[in-house]
Amino acid sequence: MDRVSNDGVYGYGDMFDTVHDAAHGRHHDGIYNGMPATELGPDGWRKPWSGGNGGSCVEAKRLNDGRVALRQSTDPDGPALIYTNYEITTFIQGAKAGEADFLLG
Repeated sequence: MDRVSNDGVYGYGDMFDTVHDAAHGRHHDGIYNGMPATELGPDGWRKPWSGGNGGSCVEAKRLNDGRVALRQSTDPDGPALIYTNYEITTFIQGAKAGEADFLLG
């Protein structure tokens, strides 16, 4: 993933590119927040929160590196929101503890 020169030493430009990309949610694997969900492929999407809502669900996909992609089921070609494992774990634990109850109508 990170670029190393032939002598094994990082150049300043390489370090800047790596830090800049990470700070803007871009990874060298081509997966980034807001990318078209179709670019993540059709397999592996699940609807863990589906119910009697007329088919409008959030779909989740666990990526190979542990990150999680979310998309709207009614817009599968739309953007995917990409979260780290830590971010999604923290959100789910907080929701279970009632910290997201303010979102309920």
